[in-house]
Amino acid sequence: MELPSCLAVLTTTDAAEKAEALARGAVAARVAACAQVSGPVTSVYRWQGAVETASEWRVQFKTTAARYPALEEYLLGAHDYDTPEIIATPVVAGSPDYLRWLEEETAP
Repeated sequence: MELPSCLAVLTTTDAAEKAEALARGAVAARVAACAQVSGPVTSVYRWQGAVETASEWRVQFKTTAARYPALEEYLLGAHDYDTPEIIATPVVAGSPDYLRWLEEETAP
């Protein structure tokens, strides 16, 4: 079975401006072809032994499996959370033209 070549990668942050900065930086660095910012969303999570609730903004990046390590490295360096959410989901199907564009835009 062939591994998916494209991924949707999710992170969250606590301000719209931070989300847009993460999105713009990743696209400018060509580690993502595009990024979509949505929010606010309400996040409920356990952190340091307590249940927390916070408003966050979601950023979904579109990238290739080959560029994922560079995107993760970018997010770990640019994000201000101690432990940022970085979750990759494989794209199992999509428009061939879109997926080709995605690969072209993330070429180093």
